[in-house]
Amino acid sequence: MLNVDGSCLGVPIRAWFGGIIRNSAGFYLSGFSGFIPSSTDILFVELTTIQQGLRLAVEMDIKEMVCFSDSLLSVRLLTIHVSDFHAYVVLIQEIKDLLSSRNFTIHHCLRKGNQCADFMPKLGANSNEDRSIHATPPSDLLPLIRSDAMGTFFPRA
Repeated sequence: MLNVDGSCLGVPIRAWFGGIIRNSAGFYLSGFSGFIPSSTDILFVELTTIQQGLRLAVEMDIKEMVCFSDSLLSVRLLTIHVSDFHAYVVLIQEIKDLLSSRNFTIHHCLRKGNQCADFMPKLGANSNEDRSIHATPPSDLLPLIRSDAMGTFFPRA
């Protein structure tokens, strides 16, 4: 399972991304975070985050996986036909190619259900690295992973 999240915040605005990959039992396999110096467009950041997560999964030789993103627009763009004139058509097609190269699917999730992934971009916010791989979970992420593995539910507000 791959959970991803991107963010654009601050003054001046900075864009960063991150995500985690877990096995079917919820155990942490890997994580990633990074900084995007050239954009403040949240759609570009969310799509880049999905791309980076899928690339990491391919690098890890994962054959089957579900990707969850709280960006409904990104998920929709990846599951429908997109005009050849869309600003991010090349990035969208690359992601679609990654999805179809393996048994990968993408689904939308609510932001409250994506808290583990929401943690990772904050690591990218404190760095100027294009992409950092986190082989072990940061200690502050452990309570969120435990809560998620136990199936903590968040009511819709």
